[in-house]
Amino acid sequence: MGEGGRGEERGLDSAAIERIVRERVDAVLGERLEAELARLRPVGGAKTPSMTIIATRGTLDGAYPPFILSSTAAALGWDVAVFFTFYGLELLKKDLSGLRVSPLGNPAMPMKMPFGPEWLRSIRWNVPNAVQAVVPGFEALATSLMRKTLRDKGVAPIAELRAAAIEAGVRLVGCQMTVDLFGYSREDFVPEVEDYVGAATFLPMARDADVSLFI
Repeated sequence: MGEGGRGEERGLDSAAIERIVRERVDAVLGERLEAELARLRPVGGAKTPSMTIIATRGTLDGAYPPFILSSTAAALGWDVAVFFTFYGLELLKKDLSGLRVSPLGNPAMPMKMPFGPEWLRSIRWNVPNAVQAVVPGFEALATSLMRKTLRDKGVAPIAELRAAAIEAGVRLVGCQMTVDLFGYSREDFVPEVEDYVGAATFLPMARDADVSLFI
């Protein structure tokens, strides 16, 4: 007699057998998952997630990712440190009004006009690099249009995002080598910068973090 016949003799149809097997598999997998979580869970309670970010860009568009990501993580209760190195140090300056955006050499940059009739606002302006490079004031124009677009869309200015990150407890760390390299003074930067260190000091922090980003 086949397997189906033996199952029917015991009063179980194929659907019941499948359900029993699935329940047993789920139980075994659940036990293994709980055991693995218990192994990874530190003694004394849940571990606070941590994140480090290396910020290297000093442009208007490059300023948003590190401050948005760090302030959001800090608001979720994470321990967050951002290491500003090379051009990223521009984001620690007291005056951020000089931040610019340049579409030159950036094919993903073309944006729509933030003003004018609907047909004009719908166009993506893919201006060739050869034209951008020779048109006087093109970068200033692109920066002005970007700032207007950000305002129209209700995106907070960089200074506000930075203040929010500081208030949330994000640790701002400057690269001492870059400060020396570019001839900066610590007086150029906001007083909330926690410390100025080198790569040898920051790398262990990144190694031990749950999430580490390079921007």
